[in-house]
Amino acid sequence: MRVIIQRVSEASVTVDSEVVSRIENGALIFLGVSPTDSATEISWLTKKIANLRIFNDSEGIMNLSLIDVAGDALVVSQFTLMANTRKGNRPSYINAAKPEQAIPLYEAFVDSLEQELKKKVRTGIFGADMKIQLLNDGPVTITLDTENK
Repeated sequence: MRVIIQRVSEASVTVDSEVVSRIENGALIFLGVSPTDSATEISWLTKKIANLRIFNDSEGIMNLSLIDVAGDALVVSQFTLMANTRKGNRPSYINAAKPEQAIPLYEAFVDSLEQELKKKVRTGIFGADMKIQLLNDGPVTITLDTENK
């Protein structure tokens, strides 16, 4: 599994001109799932995200976690994170899991993150053509990959 985490002041997902999810201060998390991923990676990844110290303390130092600031989380599925760009100029998505595998893992990821944060996690709509709007705070953008844990 691969994630891109962006610290945001606000973020929203729009599908067919309708806002389906919105958060305030917190993290926008793009999630990519590969065919070799399983539920075993989820716990490590959600615990890491919930405890990652990417929010400023009172002295302006990134020393607080999503849990510490009671921040919101918005998870968006993004198969393009698994793109292979080694050959040619057209990305290959063979490294992205098919929906029948990816959807249950995406849902389990969201459930696990909710348990870590002890609050509702907002989501996009899996497989939809989503428009993401965000105000990146910092900017702070972090990439995590379970292959590199």
